Amino acid sequence: MDIIAFWQTQVAPYLKAKLGRSERGAALVEYALLLALIAVVCIVALTTLGGQASEKFTDVGNSIAAA
Repeated sequence: MDIIAFWQTQVAPYLKAKLGRSERGAALVEYALLLALIAVVCIVALTTLGGQASEKFTDVGNSIAAA
């Protein structure tokens, strides 16, 4: 068996199977991007509404303590 035939019958199919197109890595990247986007939205929402929420909790705590 010469080297070209060996390559075509043994090595090339192995490399195609190992390095071929796989959706597994792409799905993982998509989930990571989605998680990062959700984290950014949560941080922006907490930064924007955090002061108002803190004031409301303080008001409720003060009214409970006064009652």
